[in-house]
Amino acid sequence: MPEFSKNWERQERAPVQSGPLKPAIENAIRLISAQTQRLDFASNKLVEKDRQIFQKVVDAYAKHDRSRALMYANELAEVRKLAKRVTQIKLALETISLRLTTVKDYGDFVNTVTPAISIIKGVQSNIFQIVPEAEKGFSLLSESLSSIVTEAGASSNLNVSFEAANEDASRILSEAATVAEQRIKEKFPDLPADVPREGIEI
Repeated sequence: MPEFSKNWERQERAPVQSGPLKPAIENAIRLISAQTQRLDFASNKLVEKDRQIFQKVVDAYAKHDRSRALMYANELAEVRKLAKRVTQIKLALETISLRLTTVKDYGDFVNTVTPAISIIKGVQSNIFQIVPEAEKGFSLLSESLSSIVTEAGASSNLNVSFEAANEDASRILSEAATVAEQRIKEKFPDLPADVPREGIEI
């Protein structure tokens, strides 16, 4: 379990009679799992691309071709930015799944699911650029979560605080970005010390 996810664990409450909401939430969890698998696949492809470009940087450096080494190093930086973004979104989805698993048993549907919708809508445009085939799955997930909020709100007469939900979503994404940054640093090798780094942010 990602360490930052622990911040979102809630105290157990008495189970609520969720009616049709339980299967709806279970379906949302399955949709999240499917998208997480897509992101894993995309992440693995980026790792392989990084390995290939990194080798080109090293080879160019070994041949004292400074301009080519710099060109490949900048390409490498872009790949790593994408890898960080994919990892951040994957971590955010894992947090949503964790919270849905808890809410499935203990209630508080609206306050848990509304931030999840904010996250999904917030990352959709970014993820489509990286993993175009994920578009349909993310759309289905967004529709599923919106349906849960509508049903839960109608059955419990709760008011939805979108401002609080957006703040909650921002915190999840921010902490996911921090963890993603660390994982990228651990996963990818550093460039040789003498490779030129002008304008490179890795």
